[in-house]
Amino acid sequence: MFWFLLIALVVVVAAVTLAVVGGGSEAVLPEAEPDRVADALPESRPVVRADIDALRLPVAPRGYRMAEVDDVLDRLAAELAERDARIAELTAARAHAPADRVDLTKEER
Repeated sequence: MFWFLLIALVVVVAAVTLAVVGGGSEAVLPEAEPDRVADALPESRPVVRADIDALRLPVAPRGYRMAEVDDVLDRLAAELAERDARIAELTAARAHAPADRVDLTKEER
């Protein structure tokens, strides 16, 4: 009985060793894909509220991945700055508009 258990132990250890080391040049397990933002923000158009609602950031063992969160926040900050500049530009253009122009945004009473 002792010899049977010893041989079984050697076979199990050899099998585990081969599984860990791999069978030659071919890897046993494929490389794990790194966690990335599942629903990335669109590059071809401005970000809208639905994009932010659908955004899911990958979770790391100790919380969120700081690099991913920083990338998303940088993108949102740039788009907000662009929108603020556009609003300021339109506000300045409206302030310098001639007084005789009709304002189409107001309802007539």
